[in-house]
Amino acid sequence: MDAMLGSLMILVMTWTVKAQLKTGFYSTSCPSVEAIVRSTVVSHFNKDPTIAPGLLRLHFHDCFVQGCDGSILIADSSAERNALPNIGLRGFEVIDDAKSQIEAICPGVVSCADILALAASDAVDLSNGPSWTVPTGRRDGRVSLSSQASNLPSPLDPVSVQRQKFAAKGLDDHDLVTLVGAHTIGQTDCRFFSYRLYNFTTSGSADPTINVAFLAQLQALCPKGGDGLRRVALDKDSPAKFDVSFFKNVRDGNGVLESDQRLWEDSVTQNVVQNYAGSVRGLLGLRFDFEFPKAMIKLSSIEVKTGIDGEIRKLCSKFN
Repeated sequence: MDAMLGSLMILVMTWTVKAQLKTGFYSTSCPSVEAIVRSTVVSHFNKDPTIAPGLLRLHFHDCFVQGCDGSILIADSSAERNALPNIGLRGFEVIDDAKSQIEAICPGVVSCADILALAASDAVDLSNGPSWTVPTGRRDGRVSLSSQASNLPSPLDPVSVQRQKFAAKGLDDHDLVTLVGAHTIGQTDCRFFSYRLYNFTTSGSADPTINVAFLAQLQALCPKGGDGLRRVALDKDSPAKFDVSFFKNVRDGNGVLESDQRLWEDSVTQNVVQNYAGSVRGLLGLRFDFEFPKAMIKLSSIEVKTGIDGEIRKLCSKFN
């Protein structure tokens, strides 16, 4: 009964979260859009499952800069995707693929921003995570500048800075921890955390918050002076499965990124981490399974352009 009620609450929320966005926005203008995006994501996922966290991160980075307007998709030397915090972003080809198919049957109707939001949801669902109905109706932005990406969260950020950056987008501490939980299927490069392994705060030793056994594992994966581009899973136990293992790792000192591990040191964020880490699968499902869709719908509604604002791009990688 509670599970059914929870599902109903998510459904109702998708209708009311943003007045200009609504479920079924393309029900008459392009009714097959969601099916096309889904089949496209499935096709790419079947070839490379690691594209799932790539799409999720791509959507997150889009929404954090000028709102969810597809500005991250613009391919230009001065555009967002070339900013330092966006190094390693993946999934552009998936969005371009879906867009070309949609344009063939519904030209000039569906925004790239909506395609990206739908693809991110499909990516989570395909990774054994929760599914949710994505409100649509976004339009694409006409500006994309790398200089505007400085507000993106960094792996070096303490909780106070993370809190400030999320709050600036209307996201609270609970949203912060919940959305960072997306790292349950993510990867990162050694270069973004190896400083924690050998010379943390120029002390000549490792970050003391890292579990000793896990430290040895990370040092083996990222040897001193080694290849900083080597990819390491952010969830050591179930990197391809969208679950609460990530939170258990943070609780136990097995967080890879400093920004993730610091969530355990703040009393407010620690409480949220603990609530998720203590969850177990059962008749009611995971608490995280319910909360993550809510946070994603909130994220995907940040500063959206609707109505006559923005444009509907013909190609996601360039302005009309």
